[in-house]
Amino acid sequence: MRLALLCVWLWMALPLAAASARSERFAVIIGNNIGAEDEPALRYAETDALRVYDVLRGLGGYEPTNMALLRGEDADTVRSSLIAFNERIRERSSAPNTDVILFVYYSGHADPERLHLRGSALRMIELAQLVRGSAAQFRLVVLDACHSGSVTRTKGASVRPPFALSGEAGAGEGVAFLTATAADEDAQESDALGGSFFTHAFVSGLLGAADRNHDARVVLDEAYQYAYEATLRATSRTLAGTQHASFRYEYSGRGDIVLTEPRAYGAQRAMLRFPASGEFLLLRDSENGAVVADLGSHAGNRSLSVPPGRYFMRVREPDAMYEGTLDVAAGSAHTVDISGFTRIGYARLVRKGLAHESAVHGLETGVLLRTPLPNERDACIGGFLGYAVDLEHFGVGGRFGACTSDWRRGNLSATTDSYDFAGRIYRTWDWSRLSLEIGVELGAAVFSQRFDTVGRAANRLTFAPLIAPRFSVGFDLGAGFFGALEVGGETYLLKTQAPREEPTTTPHFALRTSLAVGKRL
Repeated sequence: MRLALLCVWLWMALPLAAASARSERFAVIIGNNIGAEDEPALRYAETDALRVYDVLRGLGGYEPTNMALLRGEDADTVRSSLIAFNERIRERSSAPNTDVILFVYYSGHADPERLHLRGSALRMIELAQLVRGSAAQFRLVVLDACHSGSVTRTKGASVRPPFALSGEAGAGEGVAFLTATAADEDAQESDALGGSFFTHAFVSGLLGAADRNHDARVVLDEAYQYAYEATLRATSRTLAGTQHASFRYEYSGRGDIVLTEPRAYGAQRAMLRFPASGEFLLLRDSENGAVVADLGSHAGNRSLSVPPGRYFMRVREPDAMYEGTLDVAAGSAHTVDISGFTRIGYARLVRKGLAHESAVHGLETGVLLRTPLPNERDACIGGFLGYAVDLEHFGVGGRFGACTSDWRRGNLSATTDSYDFAGRIYRTWDWSRLSLEIGVELGAAVFSQRFDTVGRAANRLTFAPLIAPRFSVGFDLGAGFFGALEVGGETYLLKTQAPREEPTTTPHFALRTSLAVGKRL
């Protein structure tokens, strides 16, 4: 009986002992903007390294004493740091009930055989040997290399073989490699994000966006899948083309590898919960601040764990963008409500340079009223149809208008139908939901005049060039619709003829007002 009870007790105690195993985590984070002598300096590799360091320290359970942030260091420094960490890991892994994890991250220039570190080089196979030779039970290597160019930078246009990271798993239980690209692709970075597409997506996932099963933990598989999909979507809009993150797992006998636990550190941080729709971009302090994270419309989890402070948010919805700020305190949870944010329509997005598209086009129609010309007596009343394209710095468009005016004197009456077509160029300034537009039109008008009299009077057809400066005030109606009130001064070069005199071409001025509604497509 006692033997049976002892067996039952051991059976129950073993899982508890395994569960109480202490996890100790080490991280070597490397970022270098300077590569080989013939390579252009990068802008964001060292910034990306700092972002990875911050999220691991804040949400990953990494003690500062077990972390090394190497920014702008050469190959000898990186090599010696990895060797020193391996010695410390060997000591810790021998302790009972201790599960050791090593995380190595690199952002910078590289080729398939070596990392380029401020004029020096670390062979890729040596990096793999240093990682595989670690006594840590699990080792993770994340490579985001390498970038060059201008707004969207690529590491080169030539097709290259994959990184040389093949081999056996090594002394520990397992190893995993994540790379920012597939074998034949270029890694890219973005000035808008202030970093690489891949690291931006990877960090956003670690902050909570990758938590698909909502268990308040981001595991390796979730982080990779989120980074893969987000990088693919973002780079599909770039000139260099789509970028596919890749992976190699070489481990077995383990459960999920937990990278971060956003909810476990809630007392020191703030939790932001986002609406189910829309794409959210988070920047620190203001719209000119550092990018913290983004949350795509396809994110499995709509929450992010962030440090306390002020955040500027930019939200993309199908018909418009919204901007606003939010202050959050440590230990708090906030549900983001965009109803109080500033709404910016599609045309305004383009004019601010924030849209994925470089232009937005749309149709407009409305009614018009023009003061009479010499061949008319009453105001000309009619309508118009127009088309316009909004670019980042100016807009262009075309408009067709028609109006009718009557004229009567004694037994003579006349009807004048006016048809005009003009192209225009304009500049727009935006304030809240209002916009101010100033432009100029160049075109031509055709006047068809019909007479009604007791005698005979031939119909007359007159052609006249026109130039018209215009001023309008627009109002954003939502869902892509807008309204506008416009005033313009039109100058026509009309050919007129007095009795028993030669015809002359003289300018004639008219004032035109119009009320328009339109839709951005």
